[in-house]
Amino acid sequence: MELCAKKHPPEEERRVKANAREYNEKFQYASNCIQTSKYNIITFLPVNLFEQFQEVANTYFLFLLILQLIPQISSLSWFTTIVPLVLVLTITAVKDATDDYFRHKSDNQVNNRQSQVLINGTLQQEQWMNVRVGDIIKLENNHFVAADLLLLSSSEPHGLCYIETAELDGETNMKVRQGIPVTSELGDISKLAQFDGEVICEPPNNKLDKFSGTLYWKENKYQLSNQNMLLRGCMLRNTEWCFGLVVFAGPDTKLMQNSGRTKFKRTSIDRLMNTLVLWIFGFLVCMGVILAIGNAIWEHEVGACFQIYLPWDVAVDSAFFSGFLSFWSYIIILNTVVPISLYVSVEVIRLGHSYFINWDKKMFCAQRQTPAEARTTTLNEELGQVEYIFSDKTGTLTQNIMIFSKCSIDGRSYGDVLDVLGHKAELGERTEPVDFSFNPLADPRFRFWDASLLQAVQLGNPHVHEFFRLLSLCHTVMSEERSEGELYYKAQSPDEGALVTAARNFSFVFRSRTPKTITVQELGRAVTYQLLAILDFNNVRKRMSVIVRRPEGRIRLYCKGADTILLERLRPAHHELLNVTTDHLNEYAGEGLRTLVLAYKDLEDGYYEEWAEQLLRASTPSEGREDRLARLYEEVERDMTLLGATAIEDKLQQGVPETIAILTLANIKIWVLTGDKQETAVNIGYSCKMLTDDMTEVFIVTGHTVLEVREELRKAREKMMDSSRSMGNGFSCQEKLASSSSASRLTSVLEAIAGEYALVINGHSLAHALEADMELEFLETACACKAVICCRVTPLQKAQVVELVKKHKKAVTLAIGDGANDVSMIKTAHIGVGISGQEGIQAVLASDYSFSQFKFLQRLLLVHGRWSYLRMCKFLCYFFYKNFAFTMVHFWFGFFCGFSAQTVYDQYFITLYNIVYTSLPVLAMGVFDQDVTEQRSMEYPKLYEPGQLNLLFNKREFFICIAQGIYTSVLMFFIPYGVFADATRDDGAQLADYQSFAVTVATSLVIVVSVQIGLDTGFWTAINHFFIWGSLAVYFAILFAMHSDGLFQMFPNQFRFVGNAQNTLAQPTVWLTITLTTVVCIMPVVAFRFLKLDLKPELSDTVRYTQLVRKKQRTQHRCMRRVGRSGSRRSGYAFSHQEGFGELIMSGKNMRLSSLALSSFAARSSSSWIETLRKKKGGDSTASSPSGGADKPLKV
Repeated sequence: MELCAKKHPPEEERRVKANAREYNEKFQYASNCIQTSKYNIITFLPVNLFEQFQEVANTYFLFLLILQLIPQISSLSWFTTIVPLVLVLTITAVKDATDDYFRHKSDNQVNNRQSQVLINGTLQQEQWMNVRVGDIIKLENNHFVAADLLLLSSSEPHGLCYIETAELDGETNMKVRQGIPVTSELGDISKLAQFDGEVICEPPNNKLDKFSGTLYWKENKYQLSNQNMLLRGCMLRNTEWCFGLVVFAGPDTKLMQNSGRTKFKRTSIDRLMNTLVLWIFGFLVCMGVILAIGNAIWEHEVGACFQIYLPWDVAVDSAFFSGFLSFWSYIIILNTVVPISLYVSVEVIRLGHSYFINWDKKMFCAQRQTPAEARTTTLNEELGQVEYIFSDKTGTLTQNIMIFSKCSIDGRSYGDVLDVLGHKAELGERTEPVDFSFNPLADPRFRFWDASLLQAVQLGNPHVHEFFRLLSLCHTVMSEERSEGELYYKAQSPDEGALVTAARNFSFVFRSRTPKTITVQELGRAVTYQLLAILDFNNVRKRMSVIVRRPEGRIRLYCKGADTILLERLRPAHHELLNVTTDHLNEYAGEGLRTLVLAYKDLEDGYYEEWAEQLLRASTPSEGREDRLARLYEEVERDMTLLGATAIEDKLQQGVPETIAILTLANIKIWVLTGDKQETAVNIGYSCKMLTDDMTEVFIVTGHTVLEVREELRKAREKMMDSSRSMGNGFSCQEKLASSSSASRLTSVLEAIAGEYALVINGHSLAHALEADMELEFLETACACKAVICCRVTPLQKAQVVELVKKHKKAVTLAIGDGANDVSMIKTAHIGVGISGQEGIQAVLASDYSFSQFKFLQRLLLVHGRWSYLRMCKFLCYFFYKNFAFTMVHFWFGFFCGFSAQTVYDQYFITLYNIVYTSLPVLAMGVFDQDVTEQRSMEYPKLYEPGQLNLLFNKREFFICIAQGIYTSVLMFFIPYGVFADATRDDGAQLADYQSFAVTVATSLVIVVSVQIGLDTGFWTAINHFFIWGSLAVYFAILFAMHSDGLFQMFPNQFRFVGNAQNTLAQPTVWLTITLTTVVCIMPVVAFRFLKLDLKPELSDTVRYTQLVRKKQRTQHRCMRRVGRSGSRRSGYAFSHQEGFGELIMSGKNMRLSSLALSSFAARSSSSWIETLRKKKGGDSTASSPSGGADKPLKV
């Protein structure tokens, strides 16, 4: 395994000689062994411990442990710290070891796969790890590719082979690769053994779609491209065998180069906790200093007079030095304000929340057999704080299942069905679809309703024939004929598959291809075209062309691409045809259809030969190769003749409008970032109810220069300000604006403007808007809008938009997408969600959460996210409370024990308090608690707002918890102290002794914190009952056991106080003291919560109250329960998918009477404080939110 981990200097170029291991070894290339594991048996312990102690908390507790080993300052046994520390380190180490074991297992499985390697003229079985750069290996059908290979020859004609790249990019479609002609004849082992060609190519890199190199053989050189390469991770398909030359091996392969680690994401609660822990540590130091000063003064004034009875230790020579040692002693005693178990408990709770997401049957897609998956455990609570969602359109909001819907050919539109009056027929009114039964090769799943297109084909319309001929030739689809007439197409994109399938049904059937030919069955007659060149599609060109030689010898270029690109490259003639086709394109885009323009161009033989020669020279690997090719492509793709246009339908996913409507009610802003054209994106915006006719205005930014974009954004802001001259508090917008001194103030003013607006911006305008001097203007305008749609954007621009909001808005962002072009956006956002759809699994692999349908996002956020945030906040509040209540007792006791660092509790109680007595109840609350049911969480989206405003755990809530803990500690110490000062036992003896006092205080503490967590628990399960009352039972069991005669006889030096617990707890005075302490500690909490619930209830309180009322009503009207259940128990719009229902939700007209009554009640009690905090967060406490106000009920 040493070879696996060996580092090599970066290469400038790679030189590989076939069948020459000695020659290649001098370059010290990596072997084919891979190692994704981090440890081995020898390095595991030191490396893992080193990694764990990178955590500040672990280092802090190790420092405390070292202090406890110093006898002069330690008043606690070392095991009080080492037991929880070792427990935490062990749990983490076991988890890391388990993960690494599976990595080792996976590595061994891969490294030990068998491969046939050509060595000394014979094929030998070798393990993958023993394959070397320069080896020639043989692959067989359905075998994985062992390394990055240069394809030499195959069983197919012309050195052709087919591969599946699912492990690389998630696509299951077959792709074709081809050996260069000079090596495609090397199918014989003897010829391959004599092959001594040398490859000079680019160094290892992570670009999956690019390769540049040259093969030197027999004094000739041949350029190499990605089409000649088989990459590790691919699988050979439909090819009996092939031979390849290993160019990159092991960690140098493109698969391994792409396996970089995802950026670690932290939640806002994590960042806050780090700050709070530093504050607590500062507080701990302050307490230590106070008690140390007290110790020095006491020893100087009092202790010096009692040296005979209380002599100083040998090393202590002054009161000052005694105070110094006392400082460290108290640091040890008081360290439990931040116990190490806090971090373990947080991870356990997050793990539980992740499993709940994985197990949620309501987020399981039966059609695809795909469950929801939490791919990280660190971000669950942040799902309850999302304010901005950035969504892709195709495959995320839509199904990405493309259907050939309409087309325009020679100025005539096909696809609409007209009724007897000449009007377009709706889908439900359409007659039977076109009958393709005459075509034995037709796809039976294809549907088309306009029979006139088929008639045009049958009547021999030359334009229609050329249209479908283009569709059958200009593509990269692979065809597989499993039986006679049974064709299966493997397309790299659903669009391309839909177009080729349409041509197939209209009798232009793509049958097969070779590297140099394409065979099409045209109207029943097989025609073979010579394929001269493929000018492939990319995101910059946005078009694809093929150059073919027709059977009669004529050379023609066929091109299809985006209208914005292709219309500029047409011949300056036929203006009428261009105008009509443009009108059709606008009509199709207005219906939400995806459009492409088709064109062709005839090439003269002489011109083509000259151009092909230039292409050959430009293809030679060197700097600027891509630019040279792009210029040549640009040259030939000019002055084309317009043929027509296609329109493909990509239907909305089920439940998208309802999901967007409900998320909008939860005050979540949704931005759509898509590569589609503006008209298509806008139409989808209306379809999914992001855009509505009730909106005040939809601003469209299409400027091509910086000045134009800035002016359009400025006008949009002015219109928003002018349309709402007066705000809820009576001040004018201009006054507000005049008082705004910063961009953040302006943003808050704009966001508070009444009215609903939307912003649509194009990619070229967005490029200017994202420049440094204009990005704030764009952000101000966009954030004031209810919906934002960015069209024609690149993957980089998607990430830039997300980064802009993250940078300038204190808001949690979520990005959701399904394709490789969404990966950068998903990684940039606080939370990335991948849709497992039609475009592979790249987005899923880069995501934090994944599922198969957009509608599940509603449940992920409003149920799982909100609950996770609520549970984590309640857990942290209670955890800090119980530990301050526990620890501060030592602080008060210090003033009564001469600041001697004597503990109140015995050391076993200190050790077990956080890991046994109080750990499980708080874990149960953190994992299972909920304030309202899942149905109510989705029915009342306003319940989501406290998480966005960070209300449940912040610095204010933290200090409240600390104050309650300190208050509890004061009563916990002084009430028993006051009672014991004069109390006597039943036999008249003095009750006050140190051990009895310790037992009383400890018992009071355990009971008080148990009652407190009972009050904090909002959702009781059997597990909560078992853990809370079980922990109390365990405490008493351990308490009596430690004071038993049996343990004393086994460990007389450790358990000396035999029977103390039994004697103490047998006294009525002790139980009265415990009861009094519990009541005094708990009653203020109960009274405060009662008054708050009665005078200023939160929305969740109101919802719970409504639930109780409904429950009582159902109990009183049992006979009517079945009749009324469906109306009162289920959320209508959460499950309805009727057209226009999202708009109905927004209007509030579909709310039931009880819901409306609840809304108005909640508006009185909850709207005010939520809106006030929202204004404060936005930086403008005087602006009123459009959703608030005294005259509008709270939307729920």
